[in-house]
Order: sequence, then structure tokens, then C-alpha cells
Amino acid sequence: MARADLFKTLLYTMNSILQQKKYKAAFAVLKGFRNGAVYGAKIRAPHALVMTFLFRSGSLKSKLKAIAQATYMHSRNLAYFVFTYKGLQALQEHIQGKSLAYHSFLAACLGGWLVFGDNNNINSQINMYLLSRILFALSRLAVEKGYVPQPKKDPFPLLAAIVWGVVLWLFEYYPHTLQPSLQTSMTYLYHDSNVWHDISDFLIYNKPQT
Repeated sequence: MARADLFKTLLYTMNSILQQKKYKAAFAVLKGFRNGAVYGAKIRAPHALVMTFLFRSGSLKSKLKAIAQATYMHSRNLAYFVFTYKGLQALQEHIQGKSLAYHSFLAACLGGWLVFGDNNNINSQINMYLLSRILFALSRLAVEKGYVPQPKKDPFPLLAAIVWGVVLWLFEYYPHTLQPSLQTSMTYLYHDSNVWHDISDFLIYNKPQT
């Protein structure tokens, strides 16, 4: 019974502290770290699982190790970035007494430099993922602000044509310029489909089974 009472007292104390406004900025940074770690793991684990078992050769142990390493790196980096970004935002707001528009940009720039500036496969994928989305967002913002006239027709079909035309041209003639996982996917789709020996590696398997 004493342990139960002690637990209730500890829980009440923790909840009381969490409700205090003077600690809100610090706790927001800590929860940001937590959410970054959880979200990174949720995003990377299924992706790494599918890509590893589809395209990676080796033992089951090596595959599971690769999945765990990729998941850990994505989760860790996102947690570090959110922690850094929110911490710097809170610091700038504390110094100037209010939140300004450029605070977000500066905090994210420094966080991106420190956390996602290392050129590895995980960071490369995350940065390219964001790049494609900010180009869309900046295009919409340019129209919204009047810098670019509102298109009379939906430009999406033209965008699709250019994107696919450029990426296949690069793949066929300059594949080394593409990110490794994209090269692997495209090789599977466009080059491996040119080779077969019998019905087994034509219909069932991608390559002959030894």
C-alpha cells in the first residue's frame, strides 16, 4: 500500500510540475525530442524493412541489423533536430521577448547544418524528401503572393512529364548522379525486366534461383 501511495504522490507531483507555465518552453523542447524519436522510428522502420528485404542480399541477421541501424539513425537525427530547433527558437524568443518570423528560419538552418549536414544515405533521403515538397510549397506561395500569375490550366500534367522525362534520361545515361536507392529501384524496373532465361525468372523471380 505504501508503494502505491508513493507512486500516486510522485505522479501528482510530476503532473503539477508539467502544468506550470514557467517550465513550458523547456518541457516543449523535451517533448519535441521524444516526438522526433518516435516519429523517426515509425517512418523509417517500415521503409527499411521493405527496401531491405526487397533489394538487399545477405543473411537474415545482416538484414535485421541494417533495418535497426537505419531506424536508429533516422529516429536519433530527427529527435536531435527537433530538440535543437525548438531550443533555439525558445532561446531567441527569450532574448528578444517575442517570437519573430526569422527565428524559425535561423533555428532550422543551424539545426539542419548540425544534424542533417552529414552526407549519408539517411540524411540524403530526408533532405531530398523535403526539397521536393518545399519546391511545391514555394511555387504555391509565389502564386499566392502574386509573384507568378495564376495558371489558366492545371500545370500538374506538364510537371509530371518533365519530372519523368528528366529522371529516366538521367537513369539511362548518367545513373551515377542519382541517389543509390533510386538507382536500385529503377534498375529493377527498367533493366532487370530486359533479362530472363525461362518461365521462373520471367514470371516468378526477378533473377535465376541458384
